[in-house]
Order: sequence, then structure tokens, then C-alpha cells
Amino acid sequence: MSKNWNYDRAVEHIDKKIADVKDITVKDYTRDMSLELIPTNVAYRVDGVHLYADILNLDDMLNLTKVEGTDCHKRTLRFLDQHYRAVKRVLNKVDARRVDFHSQRLHSLFAKPYNSEVNAETKRVQRAVATAQLIIDVLAETGDDDEQIPSAQVRIGIDTGRALAVNNGRNGYREPLFLGNPANHAAKLASNSSAKGIYLTNAARKAIDLPEKEAPEKAALTAEQIKTCQDAAKLDVSAEEIVDDWRKDLEKNPIGNYQFTRQTPPLCDMDISALTPANSKRQEMVCMYADIDGFTAYVADHIDENTEDVVRTLHVLRAELERVVTSDFNGRRVRFIGDCVQALSCEGTAHSTDEGKTVSESTRLAGALRSSFNLAIERLRAQGYKAENLGLAIGLDLGPIAVTRLGMKGDRIRCAVGRSVIESENRQCSCSGVQTAIGQTAYDAAPEAVKKLFGNSRKIANLDYVEATEALADEGDESAEEARTEAYSDSPAIIGVNSREVRPHASASAKE
Repeated sequence: MSKNWNYDRAVEHIDKKIADVKDITVKDYTRDMSLELIPTNVAYRVDGVHLYADILNLDDMLNLTKVEGTDCHKRTLRFLDQHYRAVKRVLNKVDARRVDFHSQRLHSLFAKPYNSEVNAETKRVQRAVATAQLIIDVLAETGDDDEQIPSAQVRIGIDTGRALAVNNGRNGYREPLFLGNPANHAAKLASNSSAKGIYLTNAARKAIDLPEKEAPEKAALTAEQIKTCQDAAKLDVSAEEIVDDWRKDLEKNPIGNYQFTRQTPPLCDMDISALTPANSKRQEMVCMYADIDGFTAYVADHIDENTEDVVRTLHVLRAELERVVTSDFNGRRVRFIGDCVQALSCEGTAHSTDEGKTVSESTRLAGALRSSFNLAIERLRAQGYKAENLGLAIGLDLGPIAVTRLGMKGDRIRCAVGRSVIESENRQCSCSGVQTAIGQTAYDAAPEAVKKLFGNSRKIANLDYVEATEALADEGDESAEEARTEAYSDSPAIIGVNSREVRPHASASAKE
């Protein structure tokens, strides 16, 4: 049986998830509350400072060699592992929380001092700035000449405000996820440019009595401004101490030698939680990012009123997107990154990847994700829940990808690296909420049917499951033809004599 998306199956799952989150409890976060293992039906409003640190030279690591071979990936993973351990040590020392470490991007939260303390927000921002400089100073010393691993070049973005904390992840991989302006704005500041330094939003600048800037992404803090924050924060730890402890720790717990094997498709069988440096996976795959467009503004509009609907919408959408990836198309969800899902797809054998088929099936997967997204929004709104002005931006690309977990036993984080990982995210970022974009490598490897569908711009609007399957089947794509035949045999009413005349219940919604 071919991989396919089915309307009735999607409706059943979406409605079940809506029922699961019918009753939502929203609380204001206080000092006695834990952010660990937040129940699915609970959310916290958290006042805090969000810090994003982007490692700017990850691209350089992945492009040290002309061919993206195993040596390139091993060196890149060691680079990330070393720097992750160093930054984690910094955060532990300053009593900040690591929220996520996604490839080159680290997200941390400063919730202390709590609002019950005088000038709490000012103190949080000062502490975040002092920590940002500590991270920069530590990472400047954590390269390894013997392993051809450079020090990390870092750009840091900081914002302050109220965010919504909910559970992130599934099946034993749970941690808090923060939704709303401060996390999003800090992330954008960090990823806005290749210029190093510490950058604050105007809200964060105001909290420490700095003048607002018309373009804060171009206004790095001066050495004097950073020193003022360091003096106020009194972190009581130095870069030298962190680096010394980090080196001793590496001696006691050395990073293992990265060894790769292939994951025999389907990728849904890959147990990422069991991966270690000595047991990592690597092969040619498609990486896909599907980001809920407009979600940050949606959270900001409803964080004080209709907060319950934000939590419902997030959990329903993410659960359904993961189901489509894993169950409908046998792919593998790597992680949720905020309101975005990162997934992998591969067709082939234990020994080789069928690149053309992988791109073709990934194209239909992208269409299925949009169909389920549209359907989920439709079902949520039918229940009277606020779920407006949201879209799905999808980017994908093909290439060799290494999948493993970084860090030490008991504190490992999942990681997928490759040039196509970076490019697929770049393609997703170039999309509006109705667009799907394909990277050049995937486009070059794609069958003519896929190339025709995406066109020279390598971007298409409103590509849902029916559109993708019909377009590929019309051009002779075997998997799409099989899926169309199965759909027709299961329910002849779905597709008329002219296969383009698809009745409304065959897809998630009418074309936008």
C-alpha cells in the first residue's frame, strides 16, 4: 500500500486531540512552580528574559570540504558537542535555564529574580547581558586545533516580556516551550545578521535604561554598556573558571568517536532516544521544516484573553502534523522548535537512498501536512475556538544528514546536521503561510513531475495533498498513481471522471 493522506483518518485524529484538550488550565508562573513535565492541558504565563545565541560559523564547519562526507559531519558534531557542553556549564553556574539547543541555535530563559523582587525585570536583563558576554568569552576558548575545530563565533539576541510556557515534545522527550513575542524577537535578533555581538530589543533596552533604537538589530551593546550590566549582575563566576572546569570534564567524559550507520527505511523506526556518538545515523535524506506562520502574533493577541485557545490550537496542530509525518508517510519527526516541526524523509533500502522517490514522496508529504493543517484549523473554528490568521510555511531539501544526540549521558539532546538541514530552514523562512519551497539539491534530484510542479522559482502556493498527488500522478509518478488508485478504489465518490475535479471532502479544504 502506498503512503497516503486520508481525510476521514485525519478528521478522526484531529477531533480526538481537540477532545483531549477541551479543559485547559492557565496559571501565572511563580517561584513555587516547576517548568518540568508541564501537563498537556496546562500552560503558564511566564515573565522572563529570553536569550538566543546563534553560532555563526556552523556553515563554515559544514563547508570545510568540497564533498559533504563523513569527516565533515564528524567534525561538525564534535564542534557542536563541545560548545553545547560549555554553554550548558555557563547556564548552570548563573542559574539560567537551557530551553533548547537546535543545531547552531541555543535558547535560554532567565526567570529569576521573580516579579516579587524590586526591579526584577531590570535585574533579569542585566543578568542575561552579563551571561551573554560570559558565553562569548567561554566559547572563544573552546576550540580544538588538534581536531580542526575552531572557536565559535556568536551573535546573541535578548528580549524581555511575558511568554506562554507549555509542554514541548512527545514520548519521553519533554521540556518547556515558550510561545510569544520575547522568545520570537530574541531569536530574530540573534539570526538577523552575521555580525557578532549582543543585541537587545527596545523592550530589553528600556528595562536597563538604554535609549531605544530604530534598528536594534544593528545596535550591538558597547563594551561600556556590557560592563555596567556585569557590575550589576555580579555573576560570581569567570570565563577562566568555566573553561577550566569544561576541560577537566572533557578529560573525564570525552566525546566519543562518531560512528555512522544507515537507518533502513522507514525512518519512523529510528529510535533517536537510543543514539550516541558511537551509534549515530547518516544517509541521504530530505529535511523538512513546517512552521506555523503568524503564530507569534496570534499568541500575543490572546496571551491574556483566550489563552486556552492558544494552547488547544498548538497541541492539536503539532499532534496532527507529527501524525502525518510518522504514520501517513513513515517519516521521522526530529523535534519541535517552537511552533515549527522538523522532520526527515527517506525512500530506499538499507544500502542506498532512492533520491528521486524520496523527493517525490516528500513533496506529497508537504501537501499532506498542508491538508491536515487546513483541516485542523477548520475543525477548531467549528468548535468555536479562536484559530485565525494562521498559515503553514514549508521548506525542504535533500542531502546527507547525520542524526545523533549531543552531550553527556543523562543530558543528551537530539541533533540533525547537514547542509540540507540549513537550506531547508532557509527555504521555509522564505515562504509565506501558504507557500512550499524546495532547495536546489532536492530540485535537481527530483523527477520531472516535481520540477514541473515547483517551477523555476522552486516555490508553490497552496500545495495540498490532492494537488500534489494529482499533479505527480498525471506525470506518471508511480507512488502518486498508486495512491490515487487506492483512493479511488476505497471511495469512488472522492475523485470524479476528471481527476482534477476533486470534491471538497477529498482534501482538507478548498484552495485558499
